[in-house]
Amino acid sequence: MKIEQILDKNNFKRMDEKPKISIEEIESIINFKLPEDYKFFLLNYLRNESFLGNEYVILWELNELTEMNISYQITDNLVNTIGIGGNGSSEFIAIEFTKNNEYRVVLSPFIDLDKNYHIEIGNSFTDFFERLENGKNWFE
Repeated sequence: MKIEQILDKNNFKRMDEKPKISIEEIESIINFKLPEDYKFFLLNYLRNESFLGNEYVILWELNELTEMNISYQITDNLVNTIGIGGNGSSEFIAIEFTKNNEYRVVLSPFIDLDKNYHIEIGNSFTDFFERLENGKNWFE
């Protein structure tokens, strides 16, 4: 799986304990299925904070995903969107379910939770990583 190669190459730490929450529990809260490449990350890797290419990326792990979305009120205010991390500044990284079982990874401000401010930073979780590895910046 390509995402596994990218995560391992970037020294993401692997999970050694079974998560306390299941993917199915998350999906029942957000009312859509998460993409397979992102599920792979959640089931196998811990929280990560590091530079990927030129950008600083924080990705939340499965055990903190619900708590972070509730505390930032992301899932309450943005239908079909789940926060998955941040950039260490004032924006969060999210997966947005668009239509016909399609997803995109977006960057959006924490302050005004409005999907009109979403900026696409990947057309999949894997594409998000590939763009960063290739030196693409958030706002290009």
